[in-house]
Amino acid sequence: MFGMGWSELLVVGVVALIVVGPKDLPVLFRQIGQFVGKAKGMAREFTSAMNDAADESGMRDISKTLKSATNPLGTAMDGVKDAARDVSSSLRNMDADSETGKLAAERAAKTKKIQASTARAAADRKMREAEEARKAADAAEAALADDTSDTHDTPKGTT
Repeated sequence: MFGMGWSELLVVGVVALIVVGPKDLPVLFRQIGQFVGKAKGMAREFTSAMNDAADESGMRDISKTLKSATNPLGTAMDGVKDAARDVSSSLRNMDADSETGKLAAERAAKTKKIQASTARAAADRKMREAEEARKAADAAEAALADDTSDTHDTPKGTT
């Protein structure tokens, strides 16, 4: 707070002990504690009053604007998202009989076709992987069954 270390505080404490005396030292420390508490309370009140004044004057809005100005990447991404939203809404509202509307409908149909074929290929791949896993599990169970039957066939005492 004041840039004082433990050694400086020790020196102040020893001087206070000598000047004030051992009987009045606790009273002095209590008064100092009360003063510091009142000062902190006043500082808290001042800070909250300044924050309230900033809210009323619109400083929060200005600080948000400054933060967005200092973060150009975030602002640019917001702009890209807004532009994409505008384009998609304008494509939905396009005249279906116009050439652009026909192309947009054709592209939408091709997109759906590609998505369907991709989903089909993924499902087929998962089915193949499941079948391979089932075959591997069957082989492991068969090997386990063979191992257990071999241990039961051997007579006791001869391993």
